[in-house]
Amino acid sequence: MTTNSQKIGIIGTGNISGAYLNIARELGLFEVSAISDLDLARAQSQADEYGTRALGMAELLADSEMVAVVNLTPPAAHAAVSLAILGAGKHVYSEKPLAVERKDGQAILQEAQARALRVGCAPDTFLGAGLQTARELLDAGRIGRPVAATAFMMGSGPESWHPDPAFLYQPGAGPLFDMGPYYLTALINLFGGVHKVGGSAVKALSERIIGSGPRQGQSVTVNTPTHVTAQLGFDAGGFEAEGGVGPVATFIASFDTPASDLPRIEIYGTAGTLSLPDPNTFGGPLRVRGQNEEAWETVALTRPFQDNARGIGLADMLNAAARNLPHRASGELAYHVLDVMHSVLEAAEQERTLTVQSRAARPEALSAQPEWLTDTALDAMRG
Repeated sequence: MTTNSQKIGIIGTGNISGAYLNIARELGLFEVSAISDLDLARAQSQADEYGTRALGMAELLADSEMVAVVNLTPPAAHAAVSLAILGAGKHVYSEKPLAVERKDGQAILQEAQARALRVGCAPDTFLGAGLQTARELLDAGRIGRPVAATAFMMGSGPESWHPDPAFLYQPGAGPLFDMGPYYLTALINLFGGVHKVGGSAVKALSERIIGSGPRQGQSVTVNTPTHVTAQLGFDAGGFEAEGGVGPVATFIASFDTPASDLPRIEIYGTAGTLSLPDPNTFGGPLRVRGQNEEAWETVALTRPFQDNARGIGLADMLNAAARNLPHRASGELAYHVLDVMHSVLEAAEQERTLTVQSRAARPEALSAQPEWLTDTALDAMRG
């Protein structure tokens, strides 16, 4: 086993920051040396809780011991903050999406390449036990050749529980940009990159009413589609049908569905069907049913990280950078997801199928015992 004492910083102390701090404390995959936020009092409170330092952003970026910084700022700030991190000579790992606009995502990748630095990006849930076991079954031919998939992110919107949901109804958010990265990354992990898209997009309501918190009862203006249907054509890769056609998928992302019994993701093959877990989680359940089988089989998960393990993509990036190997939750993958999402909305507006300009390789599967899985992590996972 390996040990990992690489020091990182975190910029942004929103709800998701606790997951990164927890995995650092519980699994020891990296050390959080300092955290920063525009609200330094909030950063200090979190630093006290997790036994680290609170610093201003400039001071954090000047810390020569940090090899990487995690960017947990709101999506609109992702590009500027990631570029600042790279400018300070550090690898960057960003929450999704990589950026709001394609040009900003391209700028991040170009800056990293010029400086020989790494860019990583959430989600890393596709590295969890559920989706990696699904990948293992797919690669082993358990359902034959995958032909098609359906994916559904159905909900009534975050205003019922989120105390300040306005940003989730602006361009660069909505159900597609907010939750789409989980579903698209899961599908790309299984099939490979997307080469063409079609789409339709609607906005059911022009305003939403906040249902909780100090702003309860106030209205939020909706400036982005809230129900998006995407048709996705994947690169043939190793799953081409006759004529070199790859798998196809239908993906619906909605904040306009009060109730739904649809599955999260299903993969349809020539010999059976895989029913996947929620791609916003790391565990199961994962089910399979063969073409001539009468019942679903719940599959035992064969890969690590069944619980909330946000940060394993960062650990994989740090290890890969040290070994000069490709990492899995890469900036190129995140940019491809960003490009696909923009292409879907453009296809909807233009009412035609569009070719996706970017390409992304299918990430390498994660082994049952990654080289960066430390003794501390193994002990913690065993309980």
